[in-house]
Amino acid sequence: MARRRGFFAEMQHQAKLAEQRQRAAARQQEAAVRRAEQARKAEERAMLAAQRASEAERKRLEKEAAAAHVASRQAEVEELNSGLTAIYDRVDTLLEATLDVDDYVDLEKLRRTVDHPPFGRRDLETPVPAPQPIPEPAPPVFQPPAPPTGLFGRKQKMMEAQAQAEADFARARAWWEEEIRQLPGRRQEQAAQHAAAEETRKQALAAERARYEAECAEREQEVADHNADLDQFIANLGYGSVEAVQEYVGIVLANSVYPEGFTMEHEAQFDPETAELSLRVLIPEPSTIPTIKSYRYVRANDEITPVALAQKDAKDRYLGIVQQVALRSLHEVFEADRRGLIQSIALEVGTQTIDPATGKRVYVPFLAVSTSREVFSEIDLSAVVPAATLEYLGASVSKNPLGLVAANTEGVRRS
Repeated sequence: MARRRGFFAEMQHQAKLAEQRQRAAARQQEAAVRRAEQARKAEERAMLAAQRASEAERKRLEKEAAAAHVASRQAEVEELNSGLTAIYDRVDTLLEATLDVDDYVDLEKLRRTVDHPPFGRRDLETPVPAPQPIPEPAPPVFQPPAPPTGLFGRKQKMMEAQAQAEADFARARAWWEEEIRQLPGRRQEQAAQHAAAEETRKQALAAERARYEAECAEREQEVADHNADLDQFIANLGYGSVEAVQEYVGIVLANSVYPEGFTMEHEAQFDPETAELSLRVLIPEPSTIPTIKSYRYVRANDEITPVALAQKDAKDRYLGIVQQVALRSLHEVFEADRRGLIQSIALEVGTQTIDPATGKRVYVPFLAVSTSREVFSEIDLSAVVPAATLEYLGASVSKNPLGLVAANTEGVRRS
């Protein structure tokens, strides 16, 4: 049996894992920030109080600080024990957690729509502003010299001043005439520079729009291909295609929300002639499940230490996980298959672990059971004892899955 999750099932599975990781990271971050803030405020209060205190007051404050430290450590223990209780509550209610959930998967919800980001170069859509025209310089105006002062040489001075004024005016006039002569060329050069800048903008805009439209087309094609595959998948499922049934089962099981860190794997194979699904469910190996009863604070060495769970309690808990996962998997597949394409399920629940003898990864089956839709539908899972239900169904169950003892699966009918 080598059938694993298909594309749509893997998509659902990864989305669920991402949600779980996000929630876990957020909780850890919030707890760390809260503890750091509490510690900072306590330290600030202690420092301020110590600075103001007398010797006697200082000793009293030191005692209070020590008591506050113990209380803080006890609070840490309570937080750890609360987290441990929450973990055990989730793994002890694996079956109950799925009973109020409709496991049917509406495949239409896997349909995608195109979501294009806005065009990122709006700046290129604005034309380059036209420059202000180069103004025509004002013509020079002759400035007659002021009359000379003094009693002697006034005529000579006047002549010299007049000559200088006329020379200055001649130079200014020559400069003005040259500017007027060059003005059309300068204005033409200015217009050419503006036209070149505008052409560069238009070319850049065209290139960016072409790139954006190509990216949009790629996104649209990707969504169209996805939806076409989905349409084909839905059609194949309607026909009862083997691949489609196996894919749908993968989606259903990938969509099933287990506790954070409780990683599940599934392998399924459908036989259309018998309408039986052979399903293998891989659960986390025993070492991944906590075996701590509680945490306690040891004041003598200022440490928080774990108290081990009794071996029998650890053994019973892991066995309960195996049993609940088995019933939960049967329930989810039968409930999700509204068409009734699957009439019976041959199920194995086990784990993969390292064989201490060979160092290689091996599969260890913990439970095997076969049941029909008709028989299973008569069971009220909200009121059962999982061990009794599995015995009723003729399941073969390991006596000690915690110790990686395999179940005897030879007597269980398989497809």
